[in-house]
Amino acid sequence: MTSPKVRILIVEDERIIAADLEENLKDMGYEVCGITGFGEEALELAAEHRPDLVLMDIKLQGAMDGIETAAEMKARFQLPVVYLTAFSNGEILSRAEVAEPFGFLVKPFQPGELRATIHMACYKAGMEKELREAYAKLKQSLAEVKKLSGLLPICTNCKKIRDNQDYWEQVEDYISTHSEAEFTHSICPSCAKKLYPDLDICNE
Repeated sequence: MTSPKVRILIVEDERIIAADLEENLKDMGYEVCGITGFGEEALELAAEHRPDLVLMDIKLQGAMDGIETAAEMKARFQLPVVYLTAFSNGEILSRAEVAEPFGFLVKPFQPGELRATIHMACYKAGMEKELREAYAKLKQSLAEVKKLSGLLPICTNCKKIRDNQDYWEQVEDYISTHSEAEFTHSICPSCAKKLYPDLDICNE
């Protein structure tokens, strides 16, 4: 079974560079799911196609630049972004770091640099996705544990527990419903002596 192609969104305001990028990406085996030079349109394409990676030029047409667009993509869709820029001064790098990019390519760059950066960005994105999923599972597990925390009203005579709906149920039924525990029944030594005094079924 072959792996699905990595789907990439190109956000580049220079058409010639965007077309060259598209050709290079297809030659490398990637799928280009959209091309635009506007931040606003990039967000629309991201919402529609949910690409695996975004190649984002910092300088864009329209009201939003690449850094603002990348920040929005991270906040809305958790999409990994690799910046493309012809500028690499400290101020731009400082602003770009806010959106936590997965890579940074300074134009002009070679196809080998592009391939390596995409490969590492996809690897990092995959690891972060696994961490988010593991955290979500842990959070769910902790929520399940909390179901058995707090005060539980229990009858002093029959030992039934009162739930949130004011319904009384057997303690084993309650615990089975609110946890993954399963019950098997036995008899303790004290009860065995009381119920079966003539039988030598317990040794203390």
